[in-house]
Amino acid sequence: MIDADGNQTGVVPIDQALKMAKEAELDLVEVAAQASPPVCRIIDFSKFKYDQEKKEKEARKKQKVVHLKEIKFHPFIEENDYQVKLHSLEKFLKQGDKGKITMMFRGREMNYVSTGRKVLERLSQDIAPLGEVEKAPHMEGKMITMIIMPK
Repeated sequence: MIDADGNQTGVVPIDQALKMAKEAELDLVEVAAQASPPVCRIIDFSKFKYDQEKKEKEARKKQKVVHLKEIKFHPFIEENDYQVKLHSLEKFLKQGDKGKITMMFRGREMNYVSTGRKVLERLSQDIAPLGEVEKAPHMEGKMITMIIMPK
């Protein structure tokens, strides 16, 4: 058993431990049930629970959630449109998010898959200082997808 000051008092019968907790106007809490003998501690349980919730909240706050942002391209994209989409991808990578690049083919554009792959290759070279290709370009139906993650 561990008393309110954090000192180990050794093995104590349950009724004596409860009496000590009642005298200190605190609670007897089982800390390690699997230990032999089980370890109990005399603490203010409501304060203990509050501190645990506060620690969990801080841990959740410090976690970084990575989002997957999608940007869609077409094989015959104009230069200005390409630059705008490149800039938005750079912004996502600077924020720490991943980028999913989708090259979409409509109708007869399926004949120009090689042109689409060239655009994706150019994009991966242009974005190289900020990010690296996590998932290489691969064909899925009428789309080629590629995932870029921040460095």
